[in-house]
Amino acid sequence: MAKRREIVGDVNAIQDEALNRNKQEAAGNLSNMPQHMADIGSDNFEQELSLVLVEGERAILREIDEALERIENGTYGICAATGKPIGKARLRARPWAKYCYEYVLAQETGKARRF
Repeated sequence: MAKRREIVGDVNAIQDEALNRNKQEAAGNLSNMPQHMADIGSDNFEQELSLVLVEGERAILREIDEALERIENGTYGICAATGKPIGKARLRARPWAKYCYEYVLAQETGKARRF
């Protein structure tokens, strides 16, 4: 739950910063607006990066919420693909893990087999 609160705070801060920047631009407050094209490009890059980070954080929030549901229905710690237990080390490192290490490794190396 602490990780979830941390991520929610990060997402809200990034969104607030982006919204405030857009409101200032829409209101005609040009004091913070860059005047050089390279600065405009940098600002656009930073804004895009912020949006990508927010989406990544939201994905983790969804995974945490799904893990909380698995706790409620008694399937937490069971690999969704294989039905085998997820190792304690993996759950400590990534408490919202949905799949066991062996399954993830097989997927990443292209050596997935029928479990």
